[in-house]
Amino acid sequence: MYHLLSIRPACSRFLATALAVLMLAGCAVNPVTGDREFSLVSEEWELEVGDEHYPLMRQMEGGDYALDRELVEYVREVGQRVAAEADRDLPYEFTVLNSSVPNAWALPGGKIAINRGLLTEMESEAELAAVLGHEVVHAAARHGAQRQSRQVLMQGAVMAGGLAVGVATDRQEYAAVALLAGGLGAQLIGQRHSRDAEREADEFGMVYMHRAGYNPEAAVDLQETFVRISEGRDGGGFAQGLFASHPPSEERVRNNRRKLRELGAEGELGRERYQEKTATIRRLKPAYEAHDQGRRALRDDDLDRALEKAEEALAMESGEALFHALRGDALATRGDMREAERAYASALERDDGWFYHHLRRGMARESLGELAGARDDLRRSVELMPTAEAHYFLGNVERRDGNRDAALDHYRRAAQSDTETGRRARQALEEMGA
Repeated sequence: MYHLLSIRPACSRFLATALAVLMLAGCAVNPVTGDREFSLVSEEWELEVGDEHYPLMRQMEGGDYALDRELVEYVREVGQRVAAEADRDLPYEFTVLNSSVPNAWALPGGKIAINRGLLTEMESEAELAAVLGHEVVHAAARHGAQRQSRQVLMQGAVMAGGLAVGVATDRQEYAAVALLAGGLGAQLIGQRHSRDAEREADEFGMVYMHRAGYNPEAAVDLQETFVRISEGRDGGGFAQGLFASHPPSEERVRNNRRKLRELGAEGELGRERYQEKTATIRRLKPAYEAHDQGRRALRDDDLDRALEKAEEALAMESGEALFHALRGDALATRGDMREAERAYASALERDDGWFYHHLRRGMARESLGELAGARDDLRRSVELMPTAEAHYFLGNVERRDGNRDAALDHYRRAAQSDTETGRRARQALEEMGA
């Protein structure tokens, strides 16, 4: 016991010294507030993470919205109008994702996305500017970098300072490791922001939209709406989307009202313009609701209802790739691979930018023995977003085609997944004696 007690002060002094070194090495100025804040990651890290993870996260979150290009361009124009007033110059990008979940998010480096499902919940261009301005602040104020710095510090504390000191002295090495980890993007957009970060994003988001000529009263109205929704039974899709990472509160409403008194309720609302630009997704909201019901039915193995809902959605809009893919999934689950393959081909004719359509047609073609076509589809799927499923079925294609080394490589990649697909890949490796 004597020796243990003797060691503790020494460890404490070492840890305190290590953390002091970190604090000195990691002091940076918040470009939005002007405050000096703790940071262990550089702007180069932010830009790398944004560039590397933006395409992947867009794939993971539903893919880019392809049906209404004019709507996407409109959102980009509003986003760039607000971003032009930011206190930090970044390569800001904006896109619309084809998901019914009401959500918006920002990656470090100014990479911002908003879901189709949130656009249908708003009433004016000023409300859109409020949401996009909020996300611009998250990027401009380095909130993602701050969160990552705190995680590095906690890791360093667990390791008695060793890991964190290594990170502080070689940030680029840490950035490389983080990018290889694959889950960093999902972590950055999925975790809750701190109260201070949300407060800053609300306040300066209102400042940016006001500078851009929008009425900041829309930010107050929108936050009040979110509070009312959150006080309902489960907040609907918001509980899995926007509210998960941006929880509304009466405190945020009060802060927004206070900022509105300071800024003044002047500027554009743009209600008519917003209604005009979002007319298509508003008209098709019942079709997307039918699609989402079909997806739930498919998860419940109710194939008849899934197929019925796919046909219902297609009757309202045959140009939406998602609806064709749902039909293909229901047919494939039923075992009708030829018709499923045709449905996936119809999806790809309308949107070839989402990995899922390539993956599913590749899987159907592999089951039909069309190996060359399956290989092309699955490879394209991997290019857009690597998945265990794509590698497993590529392994099947190469195995059936007699390409042992290529098959083993794909099975090994798939086997890293802790899923049923990973288990099947490991079984295939055993069968091949690898």
